[in-house]
Amino acid sequence: MKKLKRIILLVIILSLSITVFNDGSFFVTSISPGLGLNSAGKDVEELQQRLKNWGYYHGDIDGFYGWDTFLAVRDFQKRYTIGEDGIASKDTLLAMGLTKIAEKGSAYAAPHKGAGNEQLLARAINGEARGEPYVGQVAVGAVILNRTRDPKFPKTIAGVIYQPRAFTAVADGQINVPIDPKSTVVKAARDALNGWDPTNGCIYYWNPATATSKWIWSRKIIKKIGKHNFGK
Repeated sequence: MKKLKRIILLVIILSLSITVFNDGSFFVTSISPGLGLNSAGKDVEELQQRLKNWGYYHGDIDGFYGWDTFLAVRDFQKRYTIGEDGIASKDTLLAMGLTKIAEKGSAYAAPHKGAGNEQLLARAINGEARGEPYVGQVAVGAVILNRTRDPKFPKTIAGVIYQPRAFTAVADGQINVPIDPKSTVVKAARDALNGWDPTNGCIYYWNPATATSKWIWSRKIIKKIGKHNFGK
């Protein structure tokens, strides 16, 4: 009985509601807005995938907000001092760049220490430039890193990559594709992180054959590498 009371008290503290059955089992639901325990669907899948990319979540991408997802969210919140309640409410979702109301530049998440920036940067390069020559792959990585140092963009690699509408690889899910540790995109990410910048400080790139934004053509072209223009 004492153990059950401690569980109930913990759940109340975490802003959850609990239903206890005769056999001693219990069912927990969130009473806060956003995603919480027992939420399910595509939004939860995206939440899980992002947390997994950053090294917080190690379970299956099953779209069900169970205790493993709850604990992963809480670890993320702890790192960013958002409020460690394990519920993906507005502030937490904004930090992950996961809500439609997230304004440009609002995403500021970073990967967990166990994941490392190299893996996330490599996935972005893979989704954006895997068919490019090696120097072009490094150049895409360099642009992402250059943005972290520019006041117009988020300050972390993950924040830049997951900034709403910033990269096609995020929009179409290619950022989630596992990559071979021996792939050239991993080496390209490493070279970019070590300081190689073939773009000389560019913060934009685009493929002139497929670019649909008229605004991007207002950027000054500094270099052309492979199929991409690189500009400032």
